[in-house]
Amino acid sequence: MQNTPNNHAPLAERMRPHSLQEFVGQEKLLGKGKLLESMLESGTLPSLILWGPPGTGKTTLARILARSTAADFVYFSAVLSGVKEVRKIVEQAEQLRDREKRGTIFFIDEIHRFNKSQQDAFLPHVENGLFTLIGATTENPSFQVIAPLLSRCRVLVLTPLSTENLQTILQRALLDSNHGLGSHELTFAENGLKLLVALADGDARRGLNTLEIAATIALHRLKMNSDDERIITLNDIKEASQQTTLRYDKGGEEHYNLISALHKSLRDSDPDGSLYWLYRMLESGEDPLYICRRLIRFASEDIGLADPQALVHTISCRDAYHSLGLPEGGLAIAQAVVYLATAPKSNSLYKSEEVIKRTIGRSGSLPVPLHLRNAATALMKQLNYGKGYQYAHNAEQTLVDQEHLPQELKGERFYAPTTRGYEALIKDRLEKWRIILQQRKNNAQT
Repeated sequence: MQNTPNNHAPLAERMRPHSLQEFVGQEKLLGKGKLLESMLESGTLPSLILWGPPGTGKTTLARILARSTAADFVYFSAVLSGVKEVRKIVEQAEQLRDREKRGTIFFIDEIHRFNKSQQDAFLPHVENGLFTLIGATTENPSFQVIAPLLSRCRVLVLTPLSTENLQTILQRALLDSNHGLGSHELTFAENGLKLLVALADGDARRGLNTLEIAATIALHRLKMNSDDERIITLNDIKEASQQTTLRYDKGGEEHYNLISALHKSLRDSDPDGSLYWLYRMLESGEDPLYICRRLIRFASEDIGLADPQALVHTISCRDAYHSLGLPEGGLAIAQAVVYLATAPKSNSLYKSEEVIKRTIGRSGSLPVPLHLRNAATALMKQLNYGKGYQYAHNAEQTLVDQEHLPQELKGERFYAPTTRGYEALIKDRLEKWRIILQQRKNNAQT
């Protein structure tokens, strides 16, 4: 394992820490008395899954942990390699075990890119202890790592680096004369480091890559005009960054985290939070039609008849996006989001759906009452289809007293309107109708 990156390697690789003393961030894992400290002191490692966003130190931490043991460290990229290469590593691990009595630490970068059958290929070797597996992933291992393998590994969660962590890492890279940019004697312009940290978005690799390009731009400017100050300007950093790429994965956990945040902000009637999460998704490249579909669902599930216009607005926002596309169509989606956030809320329809489904599941295919059946043929008429049916338009106030549920469910009520928004009118109307029908029944009995 190479300890010192060559001078032609990218800055992020040259500045990779080689010990826990150099490692910055992940204090919850690396603090005094934490799990990793006891692992390093014991000199033995269990199989691990390192889960966290890009640039949080997964590969670096794996290398540092490997150095604490006498085992051979094998780096393996799930992007570039497959089962064939796994077999070769297994053979080498067996030879190392038999000849030198040494173990192997098998590090798999982006382990989530292996499918089930590929993960199955190295499962038995983890199980029998031929090698210790350390897998790195940006995806939730609950969904991306097969259960038998996951049960044999400890999952360590790495979090995005804090502002202070990134400031330390980037300042160190600028000043380090051995592996960093220290020999160029550059400094940051006022607020330059702050801007660079913001653009890094918790990702040390992104920050270091941006710093390296910004330094190259600054040095080129100095070459053209030696009288300029040896400063990395805000414009240098902006030019190096070009455009911030937000952390997102359309099919993974972050996708579901953000849509969940949007949904809950809408439900809690918070237009500010709702707009923030909407634009986080749009700026990250989410399909606007996916968001529209979720808004349409929300209009029925969380607003329903408390504001019947909510469904109309969300369908209109989808049609507007179809017509306009982005960026213009994004404003129509934002309009719908604010409307939904500020509308009265009711989940009465959603609750009714759950109760009715349970009732149907419990009671099965109950027959339609005869009076509600349509007598389309003479035979049906002879069998009393439609007999006794009361036509509402012929009744006073178009109200009739007849049962519309199967006999076994007579008297059941599935829809319970709230007193919020338009649903309050529905509730009042239903109660008045029931009073009128009850009065008629009482009059008929006297």
